[in-house]
Amino acid sequence: MEPVTLTTERLVLRPFRPSDTDAVFAACQDPDIQRWTSVPSPYERAHAEDFTGRICPGNWRDDVTYDFAVVTKSDGALVGAMGLVRLAHLRSPEHQAELGYWTARERRRHGYTGEAARAVIEWAFTRLGVERLEWCSEAGNEGSRAVALGAGFRMEGTDRARIVHQGTRRDAWRGALLPSDWGLPSTTPYLPAKASMAANAPQEEQEEPEASGRGRAATAPSVA
Repeated sequence: MEPVTLTTERLVLRPFRPSDTDAVFAACQDPDIQRWTSVPSPYERAHAEDFTGRICPGNWRDDVTYDFAVVTKSDGALVGAMGLVRLAHLRSPEHQAELGYWTARERRRHGYTGEAARAVIEWAFTRLGVERLEWCSEAGNEGSRAVALGAGFRMEGTDRARIVHQGTRRDAWRGALLPSDWGLPSTTPYLPAKASMAANAPQEEQEEPEASGRGRAATAPSVA
């Protein structure tokens, strides 16, 4: 896919560039980013160079991940990274993707990540045809969960041992957002479990009197 740029009131979401290498390297020195995300740990400058110069352009080209550098409109400072990941089912009947993000320490608690998330979500629903957008993070990542909840994701539970991080399997929190949660249409109609169960429930047998009027009719005729 050709890379796109999205804008919000305060932010520009654009593809990463080699000129972002220093800012990415600095941000990813944060222990919290290394603790809660899949970035390498320790994070070296070569990792940042590879991410901005090779990985991100390749991900867009090959429809692997749509990575955005989130920067401020006012001065172009890097706020963080946001992307649509796990795109294998985007162009299948499932029409699914997953939202992932990290935020530079000094840019947290300003509402930037939520603002960027809403822009990517709208783009995913209205331009890409996403019909189920997932969020997943290691259990305990309260900051990421707060952003997801603020964007309207509904928590669906805890997946045991879903994430492999630093050589161990970790439980993961999982949530999902549907176009209908935002009042948007979906190409494939959604039949919630309650409605599906009601539609498939067996109908109660109706009592029909026998011709003689002596009670319930037999379920099948007898043969003499």
